[in-house]
Amino acid sequence: MEKGGLQSELAARGVAAAEAVAWVDEMRVGLRGTTRRVWGIRGVKVRQLVQTAYQWRYLALAVDGRAGRLWWAWTANLRAAEVWSTVQALHDETNLVALVWDRAKSHQDRVVREIPLHLIEQPPYAPELNPAERVFEYLRAQIEGRVYASLPAKVAAVNAILGELDAAPARVRSLAGWRWITDALDQLPALKAA
Repeated sequence: MEKGGLQSELAARGVAAAEAVAWVDEMRVGLRGTTRRVWGIRGVKVRQLVQTAYQWRYLALAVDGRAGRLWWAWTANLRAAEVWSTVQALHDETNLVALVWDRAKSHQDRVVREIPLHLIEQPPYAPELNPAERVFEYLRAQIEGRVYASLPAKVAAVNAILGELDAAPARVRSLAGWRWITDALDQLPALKAA
C-alpha cells in the first residue's frame, strides 16, 4: 500500500463503503515490567518495583475505529499456526471483510493468506498508520508500572480495560477513529444490491 493508497487498495479488492475493515496488530504482555513516570514529593526519590520474570503472552488486537469496536485474542507466540487460528476465529465471529496489518513474517505465511478475508499490508516501519498502536499506548499507560501477582493477573487486567473500551464505542473512536481512515472508507463504492 503506497502513501494515500488505502482507498484504492480496498476498492481494488472490492470492499464497499458499508463493509467493516479492521486494523490488526500484536503486543507482547509480560511480567518483565517497566517503570512509568509518576508524581512524587519534591526532593524525595520515587521508588518503583519492577518485575523481572520472563513470562509473556501476545495480545492480538483488531480495531475498527469507524464503528468503535475492538476484538482481541491471546496467543502463546506469533507463529503462523497461532496467527491463522486467531484470524480464522476473527473471520468466523465478526462481519469484517478486510484486515490491514503489518508485514510480520507470520502474516505472510501461505496458510494465513488462505483465510477468506482481504488482507492488506501496511507500509513497512509505519506503526503510526495503525490505530491498534494507539490503543496499545493507552493500554500500556494503564497496566505498566504496577506489579502483578502472576501473568494471568496481568492478562485479566488487560481484558478488563479492553472490555471497558469495547463497551464505550465513542472512546474507541476517539482513540482510533482517525479522520483520514474514515474518509477513505466512506469514499469507497457503495455496496452492490444482491
